[in-house]
Amino acid sequence: MSKKVADQIVEMLVANNVKRIYAVTGDSLNELNDAVRRSGKIKWIHVRHEEAGAYAAAAEAELDGLACCAGSSGPGHVHLINGLYDAHRSGVPVIAIASTMNTNDFGTDYFQSTNTIKLFDDCSCYNEIATTAAQAPRMLQSAIQHAIHHKGVAVFGLPGDVSGLPAEESATAMYNYRSNPVMRPSDEELGSVAALLNSNAKVSIYCGIGAREAHDEIIELAALLKAPVGYSFRGKMGIQYDNPYEVGMTGLIGLPSAYHAMHESDVVLLLGTDFPYAPFMPTKNKIIQIDEKPERLGRRAKLDLGLAGKIKDSVKALLPLIKNKTDESFLKAQLDLYDKVKENLLTYVHDKGREDNISPEFVASTINQLAANDAIFTLDTGMCCVWGARYIQSTGKRLMLGSFNHGSMANAMPMAIGASLAYPDRQVIAFCGDGGLSMLLGDLATIKQYRLPIKLVVFNNRSLGMVKLEMEVQGLPDNETDMVNPDFAMVALAMGFRGITVNEPDEVHNALKDAFLENGPVLINIMTNPASLAMPPKVEWEQVKGYALSMTKLVLGGRMDEALDIAKSNYRHLTELL
Repeated sequence: MSKKVADQIVEMLVANNVKRIYAVTGDSLNELNDAVRRSGKIKWIHVRHEEAGAYAAAAEAELDGLACCAGSSGPGHVHLINGLYDAHRSGVPVIAIASTMNTNDFGTDYFQSTNTIKLFDDCSCYNEIATTAAQAPRMLQSAIQHAIHHKGVAVFGLPGDVSGLPAEESATAMYNYRSNPVMRPSDEELGSVAALLNSNAKVSIYCGIGAREAHDEIIELAALLKAPVGYSFRGKMGIQYDNPYEVGMTGLIGLPSAYHAMHESDVVLLLGTDFPYAPFMPTKNKIIQIDEKPERLGRRAKLDLGLAGKIKDSVKALLPLIKNKTDESFLKAQLDLYDKVKENLLTYVHDKGREDNISPEFVASTINQLAANDAIFTLDTGMCCVWGARYIQSTGKRLMLGSFNHGSMANAMPMAIGASLAYPDRQVIAFCGDGGLSMLLGDLATIKQYRLPIKLVVFNNRSLGMVKLEMEVQGLPDNETDMVNPDFAMVALAMGFRGITVNEPDEVHNALKDAFLENGPVLINIMTNPASLAMPPKVEWEQVKGYALSMTKLVLGGRMDEALDIAKSNYRHLTELL
């Protein structure tokens, strides 16, 4: 049998180390599916929803460098969108194969037709559709190059009839070039950075995901400058470990110590971060920013210096220019504050809660103690992010994935699928919100089908916790944030794997320990306290008024018990507010 375009596509994916295609098969994808079957060198992962497939591919791409998902005509394309937005905004290289109707039906409002160019325009760095056999390999090669080097989603449109055509050899390259050039500011620019850092007594460093490969160089820089080091959520796992200068995160779910250090500094050095929350950025300090993507410079804060460069290359070149400061008073003050903040966080660990109102902080801290040194964590957006950010500690080997830029619900479970397939020998733990898990519940069947040993910890607070908090700080009593959930443990059992429900705080440790020792998948449904809240590192007076107003409305509305539960569950935060 002569080689088809579909066979050629599979060969190119395999040559670029793509190991899986996450998709729901059917219709215009059938030729590609059959080519995967005949190849035997790549696996078709049958997800139950294309959104889950896109999330799984995004996780695998972040861990392995390149991954692939696919969606067939019309609805399959639309289902991909949310996961692809997440991948693109997170800067991970994903190939999305958008198979579509036959070319002779273009422009006729055919069944299940979508305009893939318009549809994927805002969530891709490459977006083309091949209409001839000659175009297909050239376009796919270009798509892969764009995904790798632009760090984003590349959409390869593939009509069903084109995938079945005889393949044509391409006159251009059939493989892709990966490069790792040295990229740093000029000597003159680095001299300006050094002059500013050397001439100011109080310097703080704030690191994002772009700094994760520069851990050792940043520690050396902090030692010379006597500078506290804060980090973003995505930067945490690469910067926190073995770091005697760390003062935690800042931002909506961060800690007051990092916020304080940045605002008390004379100079703030931003390294590889595109931290989006401008209200948490200092405005009266000198700010230096270095980033691999120069278009990011200055879009979150006013800068004194904005320089383009990879962080590892840039800091390595900067180090010889930095003087060793002797005054450690500023650093010591920030580290002392951080110690108090960490002690405060333990309040909710020691207070384990009560029946069906287990402290989620205690749960997260217990997971941190029991998890493997190289565990991979996936976090649902919302309160799960808070507990993971504050209580899961970096080891230098652990990894943490989430929808940190796009902020979508329902990402933790499908990301765990991608992580577990990419690293089958590593422990994968998903922090699932009950709201998030409910959205894509069907892909529990995917976990069973491929026998993935994922541990799904459901923080079951019977509500949309983060939304509830947002409403309260705006002075609004929460409305329609409560959830009537199924018995998630029974759902897991119905899907074919073990499910556990934990009602009592004293059951948490043993339940998690037993689950983590299990060879296969386990869902641990933990009934957490719905009144547990998370305050940002800097609480504005308007938020205090809003919180007080919402409590008053609850009381006047006859919801006195709920108001008292919230107050009791968050007494330390309320003490700080008052």
